[in-house]
Amino acid sequence: MPLKKLFHKKLLTLEDGSYDVLYYNKRYLLSKQTQLNGKLIKLYAQELGDNDFISLNYYPQIGDGLLRPCEMPDDKVIDFILCLKFEESV
Repeated sequence: MPLKKLFHKKLLTLEDGSYDVLYYNKRYLLSKQTQLNGKLIKLYAQELGDNDFISLNYYPQIGDGLLRPCEMPDDKVIDFILCLKFEESV
């Protein structure tokens, strides 16, 4: 399955809300909101303790899904979504 289809599927399975996630063993606070009756997904993740972040708007109903990262390459956003892991409770 192509990466963009895997990205689409994984992004849609994330429920709205905020989560602690791990990306390459670094901790991020991720927030996801679905707006406009599912026509727009906004996602923002901030690395805790550092300056890295992920920010995107995604339009799942336009074509096969239209990705609009905020000031970063598509590849960075796609890799983040595909590689993130939920932090396990202690």
